[in-house]
Amino acid sequence: MTPDYTKVHRRFKLEGYNYDRESLMDVAYSFVKEGEPYQNDLGLFLLDWLDKHDHVKVKTSGSTGKPKELIIKKQHMVNSAITTGDFFDLTPGKKVLNCLPSNFIAGKMMIVRAIILGLELDMVQPSALPRIDYEKDYDFCAFTPMQLKHFAKYLKSIKTVIVGGGRVSNHIKSLIKDKKPNVYETYGMTETISHIAVRRLNNFEGNEGDNYFKTLPNITISKDDRSCLVIDAPRLSDEKIVTNDIVDIYSENQFEWLGRFDNAINTGGVKVYPEQIEEKLQDHIPEQFFIDGIEDDTLGYKVVMVIEGEERELDKALFDALGKYERPKRVYFVDKFKETSSGKIHRAKTIQTLGL
Repeated sequence: MTPDYTKVHRRFKLEGYNYDRESLMDVAYSFVKEGEPYQNDLGLFLLDWLDKHDHVKVKTSGSTGKPKELIIKKQHMVNSAITTGDFFDLTPGKKVLNCLPSNFIAGKMMIVRAIILGLELDMVQPSALPRIDYEKDYDFCAFTPMQLKHFAKYLKSIKTVIVGGGRVSNHIKSLIKDKKPNVYETYGMTETISHIAVRRLNNFEGNEGDNYFKTLPNITISKDDRSCLVIDAPRLSDEKIVTNDIVDIYSENQFEWLGRFDNAINTGGVKVYPEQIEEKLQDHIPEQFFIDGIEDDTLGYKVVMVIEGEERELDKALFDALGKYERPKRVYFVDKFKETSSGKIHRAKTIQTLGL
């Protein structure tokens, strides 16, 4: 039987203390009134979750467009929590760690999983290197790629790790290659209520070490006429979700993510995708960088590279792996990338700082 969103599992604990619905409401108020900023966000979400409404309002990150507010049914969030719990064997009493912001979907879902599945949840302030008790063992944790990069050497204390919200570079993959915990990259967005597909990044079994995401149960995928992913997940959304993610589909539950349709650069009549160019270059550039397109009188748009850090001379040989139309026509350096409120690179705002 699927639990109702109004229920709080009797095994649920927050920071080591057991709470029922009424006492959880009390602690939420105290977080809002007296807590640290990250606890304020936690308290506000708990108050939303425990109120009389059957939905919550959630903001998108704004990394691929203007942030927008979505209305998501609480029962759909419960269904997502159960699907994740079944896949990762998150049974009552298991210990989970949340170091993601509570005002975005990934952090909210860590909290909902704990409440619904009866998990013991510890919260820490979100940061690039969360201050975690390295001596305490956890069964499950979610990281951003940057957090995983900084925390890789401490992974022995966590049994299962999921990472999402951005590209996982080959460098990060090399850091976790021989680590004991199972690490999974996730695919998802606010509209899908966190992840709907995963791919393992280490400890491979058989042919799992490839580029394919595998969907979670009860999710059907297809492509539209743009080759963008269409998700049919009736337990998570009343309608099919049409994404702007260009994919190749290899089976009924496997797909490869290629890039964003709205990031495509039409240069000289040829479409190139920044994410594919970045994939080819990531092992050769130690700094954060991204590929984008800016208007050009001859080409329509020209490919450019933007690197975070001090200006330096680049070896032209690093572009040898790129096709003719993929090669950046200019390379720009900025001191600091502009970011969304959830910590993702904001490409458009960063380009604006160049004054082009």
